[in-house]
Amino acid sequence: MNRCRAMNCLGLVLTLVGLASTMTGCETNAATGRPQYLRYNRDEEIQLGSEATPELTKEYGGKVANPELQAYVTGIGQRLSQQTEADNPTLPWEFTLLDSDVINAFALPGGKVFFSRGLAEKMTNEAQMAAVLGHEIGHVTGKHTNARIGKQVATVGTAAILGGIIGASVTKDRTTGAAVGAGAGAAAGSVFALSYSREDELEADRLGMRYMERLGYDPRGAIQVQEILGRESGGKAPPEMLSTHPASSTRVAELEKRYKKYYAEKAASMTYSFYEDRFRAQFLAKLPAKKQTRATTAREMLAGAAMRGEGGSISLGDPSRWCWHCAAEAEASPSR
Repeated sequence: MNRCRAMNCLGLVLTLVGLASTMTGCETNAATGRPQYLRYNRDEEIQLGSEATPELTKEYGGKVANPELQAYVTGIGQRLSQQTEADNPTLPWEFTLLDSDVINAFALPGGKVFFSRGLAEKMTNEAQMAAVLGHEIGHVTGKHTNARIGKQVATVGTAAILGGIIGASVTKDRTTGAAVGAGAGAAAGSVFALSYSREDELEADRLGMRYMERLGYDPRGAIQVQEILGRESGGKAPPEMLSTHPASSTRVAELEKRYKKYYAEKAASMTYSFYEDRFRAQFLAKLPAKKQTRATTAREMLAGAAMRGEGGSISLGDPSRWCWHCAAEAEASPSR
């Protein structure tokens, strides 16, 4: 009887895993070269991003009123977007400078990218801005949010099923054992899923460095951004093992290795630029005075569109939480 019951459970697992795999389509991502299971198609991504944009713009104080500043950010973003792969340059890209003191940047599916005044004020050159915009563009082209949804459904759900089977098989009370095992399995699956967000961040860093370098920006601007975020965090990042993002020090090390491998030799034979003077004259000098705003919490930003799985954002003040599509996991993490 026990063997039959175990075989029945195994059959159930295989059936559910099969069902999970059919929930999304599999394709090879042109930007990363990796296969992905995706929940939404291109048109659905564009719709989700467009629907979430007004609410998120309002939550972060609206657009900076100065059209010259908006045009400056948009110009950099649009040039970067045209360096992307496959049909990504034809997405309806939008780049918004938000009138918020919160240090933040995020992207929505379909090409909607946001950059806060609070983050821009910490920068000293245009290459740093290009690095952040390129990073967020990398989240879009890497389809990280889209792939993450299907991935977590499959990972957490399967882990819970397996945990329930194990719990039922090792306890006398099969009902209690299954419940405990399922909970443990889901927790383990959630931690495993967090590792994907860390890799997403590193991948977006790599893609952003690729796009900015194609325009002649010094790729070291990406390293400088992580150094800025590290200073702003005040060393208060959570333990990396349970964080949704790598620590800034980890990202600096990875970017430095990438720079040495792919760009250092090229830098000797071509001129990369930071564009410090242009950034000071055309952007920093025209920024409005700071306004007093409190940092919006992850839970607040998860209201509305984010709760529907359509968008959200959280503060970049803690660089370990830089990126809206991990907000739910960051908010729910026991370490928070």
